[in-house]
Amino acid sequence: MAGTILLGTQGWNYTAWVGPFFPEHSRPADFLRLYARAFGTVEVDSTFYAIPPAKTVRGWADRVPGNFVFALKMPQEITHERRLADSAGILARFTERARLLGSKLGPILIQLGPDFGPDRRGPFEAFLALLPRDLRFAVEFRRAGWLARPLLSLLAEHRVALALVEGPWIRRERMLKLSEEPTADFTYVRWMGPDRRTLDYSRVQADRSEELGLWAAALAKLAARVTAVYGYFNNHFQGHSPHSARTMQQLLGQRPVEPWQLADQTELF
Repeated sequence: MAGTILLGTQGWNYTAWVGPFFPEHSRPADFLRLYARAFGTVEVDSTFYAIPPAKTVRGWADRVPGNFVFALKMPQEITHERRLADSAGILARFTERARLLGSKLGPILIQLGPDFGPDRRGPFEAFLALLPRDLRFAVEFRRAGWLARPLLSLLAEHRVALALVEGPWIRRERMLKLSEEPTADFTYVRWMGPDRRTLDYSRVQADRSEELGLWAAALAKLAARVTAVYGYFNNHFQGHSPHSARTMQQLLGQRPVEPWQLADQTELF
């Protein structure tokens, strides 16, 4: 049976989406509820900057339906400041807080910086051993030197997914090839775009039809190999990530929820 493909965006709290996506006059307090009417998952960027208070995490869970899935980014204190070393304590605090989401907790993304090279194999391997086995983790590398057979075998041993990324760090062809060899029973995909010069998130400003078509074909094949595919669009990919996510849904034969339909619904979760 083909795995589920869940698509969404990286974050939801963008005032520039009011009008193009969120109904006019929407309040920030309602953004997540409205977002969850259109998409079944979201990547939470704020957890990269700090472990959120328990009240905040419970509030996220309360504002979405029961089958919604949150993907969380691991705090930068672990990945960028400590560079995975001496992280057992903060990792335990973070995963304890993440568990407050219950069944709504999806994968946790370990995003490593471009300065984290293969010479850090020792700390990386030690860190993998600390990860709770009952939670799902994906790791994003921004150095192509990591993407060799020994690394894939190591990830598979720990059941950690290799995050597939459309971005400027590693060639798309390499990423698409790696999509044929999942290292876990799920896959994590991120569409970042070529740079961060886009500042207006209210509209599409780049034609990525070719890239979307290539990735759609890859996701369809991936879904036959894993139980779930989680995919998240950044605003910098085209300028307005809700549109990018809906376009991918269409390419995969899913029925997207259009912005005008959000305003039609009166019941909030």
